[in-house]
Amino acid sequence: MSKKQFLSTDPYKGVRDFYPEDMAIQRYLFDVWSMTAESFGFERYDASVLEPSDMYRAKGAQNEEMVNDQTYTFTDRGDREVTLRPEMTPTVARMIAHKQRELAFPVRWYSIPNLFRYERTQRGRLREHWQLNCDIFGSTDVSADVELIALAYQIFINFGADESMFEIHVNDRALMTRLYRALGVSDEQIPEITRLNDRRNKISDEVYRAELTKIIGDETKAEEVILMLDNSDEQTDVMIGLHELGITNVVFDKSLARGFDYYTGTIFEIFDTDPENNRAMMGGGRYDNLTGLFSDEAVPGVGFGFGDVTLRNFLESHNLLTSDITSPTLTVIPTDVSLNIEGQKVAQQFRAAGISVATDIGTKKLQKKLKSASDTFVDYVLVLGDDEITSQKYTVKNLADGTEESGSIEDLITKIQN
Repeated sequence: MSKKQFLSTDPYKGVRDFYPEDMAIQRYLFDVWSMTAESFGFERYDASVLEPSDMYRAKGAQNEEMVNDQTYTFTDRGDREVTLRPEMTPTVARMIAHKQRELAFPVRWYSIPNLFRYERTQRGRLREHWQLNCDIFGSTDVSADVELIALAYQIFINFGADESMFEIHVNDRALMTRLYRALGVSDEQIPEITRLNDRRNKISDEVYRAELTKIIGDETKAEEVILMLDNSDEQTDVMIGLHELGITNVVFDKSLARGFDYYTGTIFEIFDTDPENNRAMMGGGRYDNLTGLFSDEAVPGVGFGFGDVTLRNFLESHNLLTSDITSPTLTVIPTDVSLNIEGQKVAQQFRAAGISVATDIGTKKLQKKLKSASDTFVDYVLVLGDDEITSQKYTVKNLADGTEESGSIEDLITKIQN
């Protein structure tokens, strides 16, 4: 008799299942993202995951590698070529262009989209992820660039990080173009050098030098470019503005490239300083021409993207991801399964006052239920027996310090809230 073949329980390669504990963490990440963006005056928007493929093939919309090798693209039943969005910036540029005559600029928008890229999976990179996108449209003033980087900085602070845990690298595409031209590099070679610089930290110095020489066609000039890139003593207006805000963990990095072709000015990335996770976690920059793909009147923009995978890795590396982020405040523990409905009634009164409550309706012994509550980082427990139901007097125990408080439900609600 042949053995029955079962379908695999594994998810599709490069994507994740979110069990309740994972979903709790994701909600926590999203909540802090939203809270921080809105504290800077940003408004939330969203769009479909489906976009016409032509939008990503338009000159200046993306880098070639993403368009050719990393998108999930298919032809729908109407013979239209459709792509699952690999990033959000072209989408928000399209939306701004569509309503630009109705909007009061500058606008500050944010979203937390689901994104898809067909690429090799590795630490920090999956084929599906969520990403915080924040953009300011309608201002070319350096203060917009400073504000956006200050927002990115504040996100780390709001997750409990301090400046020693991360470093902000800043560069300027327009400045780099002027420096390359001063060394005799042609405009045709600059995009190739920029894409090579985007890989500089991932290849050896020998390979980098050889590829740079091949692009420029002149070994001496390639050495001059390397010397220019490694001399980062300059101060940009963005760096000066950040210092004035008290943000000092900033370095000027001429090798910083960012892979997308649409950047026109400031670019930045934030790096984890932990040797175990020493990589770029998020980044962005200024793109003043992208809405010109959709309209004769381009609206200047500056923005960034911050993925949930790299954020979680950062928080775990620095022990900032607390295990009790969504644990209920109180667990009601009936002493017998016959009291489970009574337990639900008590729990409901606490919930009506805005206190999160779980009820342990299992058949385990009381001591195991108490241990389970402690293991899941519950703050308080209320053991419910016949005496409590009869007297309408209850006791809650603080699992952190072992203290107890007794009284009516109204009394205990007040004590917990305080």
